[in-house]
Amino acid sequence: MLKTYFKKMKGGGKKPPMTPISNVVWSFIGAFLGIWAIHYSGFTYIDASDINMVIGSFGASAVLVYGAIDSPLAQPRNLVGGHILSAIIGVFCYQLFAPHLWLAGALAVASAIAGMHLTKTLHPPGGATALIAVIGSPHLHESGYMYVLLPVGRGALILLIFALLVNNIPKGRRYPKFWW
Repeated sequence: MLKTYFKKMKGGGKKPPMTPISNVVWSFIGAFLGIWAIHYSGFTYIDASDINMVIGSFGASAVLVYGAIDSPLAQPRNLVGGHILSAIIGVFCYQLFAPHLWLAGALAVASAIAGMHLTKTLHPPGGATALIAVIGSPHLHESGYMYVLLPVGRGALILLIFALLVNNIPKGRRYPKFWW
């Protein structure tokens, strides 16, 4: 039984094919424009350390919505819904368990994953979004549920707008595969 368990770790699937250079270029352009637009959309309401964390979460989203556009995890429902739901859960966990950040952080990420599964909005960077609500600065904590709208909701919408614009320029790319 143990041998079978460890044998699964060897893998066995085929290696992925090379990505066409045109997809690499369009992924680069989309990610550059999306992250640039988020960064310059006016983060005057949160601290610099919080900006860095939030941009990190959206950087992971950029990999999906510009580099893996066919993935179910990259679709608009998942991008926007996953970030917003995770932000709500993260703020709630912080407010409920603030004296115990280790507990609040673990519950925020685990609950965000469960919530995204249940709502069909699984988006891996949502885990970071939930965790940032817990480990952010006191200023971010004071903003409470405004964190859900600014910067999370706005950032997700910015990435989505640029994904729609850039990913549909070349003939061979189409985004999204589905909305809801």
